[in-house]
Amino acid sequence: MTNRSADRPQLMVFDVNETLSDMSPMGARFEDVGAPAHLAKTWFAGLLRDGFALTAVEASAPFAQLAAGALRAGLQGLSLDRGTDEAVEHIMAGFTSLGVHPDVPDGVRALSASGLRLVTLSNGATSVADGLLERAGIRDHFEVLLSVEQAGRWKPAPEAYAYALEQCGVGPADAMLVAVHPWDIDGAARAGLATAWIDRAGDPYPDYFSAPDLAPRSLVELADRLR
Repeated sequence: MTNRSADRPQLMVFDVNETLSDMSPMGARFEDVGAPAHLAKTWFAGLLRDGFALTAVEASAPFAQLAAGALRAGLQGLSLDRGTDEAVEHIMAGFTSLGVHPDVPDGVRALSASGLRLVTLSNGATSVADGLLERAGIRDHFEVLLSVEQAGRWKPAPEAYAYALEQCGVGPADAMLVAVHPWDIDGAARAGLATAWIDRAGDPYPDYFSAPDLAPRSLVELADRLR
């Protein structure tokens, strides 16, 4: 494995969905159409599963396509207050109004002020990341927003991380992946990047994945530790 530099990376590569974005309002979107709010988590986990399954057979599909398809399947048989297509459209539109977690703006500004390069790498579309960061007033702190759609493989495939590093002109030893998902941390570590697992909820880290180099409770704490 590449010798990673967790002390002072040049490039910070941020996951977007759930790492930067607060996806808790998506439950209300399900309730709006007559579905139970708890389906939001099941749906999101299911679409990630299907994205990973395609990646495992060296295939790929856009996040939005999988998200909408998983929604149609998950909403079948429920007593909705509108047609399935309308319900899917309403729930998917929720991505365009999500906000960031409370620690994100100050954390991003602190990391940027310390001279680190910041980029995003999402399994979703760059347009979603762009809207999210614009609404939070921190878009200008990120030099580029990247999506695995251009890499042709979803994270945690090594090709996804390699694509981001190539676009930014750095090697894996000079980059750190920041995410809340242990599977993303594991994938990045196997690709040679340093890793920071943002453990906002104080959850235990799965011992079957590569351990993160850092496990701060917030982006603000991460900035403090890298300063």
